[in-house]
Amino acid sequence: MAKYDDISKNTDDQLADQLQQLKREQFNLRFQAATNQLEKPSRVREVRRTIAQIKTLQSERTRSAPAKA
Repeated sequence: MAKYDDISKNTDDQLADQLQQLKREQFNLRFQAATNQLEKPSRVREVRRTIAQIKTLQSERTRSAPAKA
């Protein structure tokens, strides 16, 4: 699982790309779980939490951006 410090160092574009990749992985993991082909069930939880961390960081940045301007 990605550390929050590692995620927070990324730019907004990098976060958006990483979020897109993780959502695609989450989609694939859901299908693997439905067909009982999931090798690492803990990965579903890791991906879900990392997505939440990225979304939280993005919302924090959008809230603080108008305050700086």
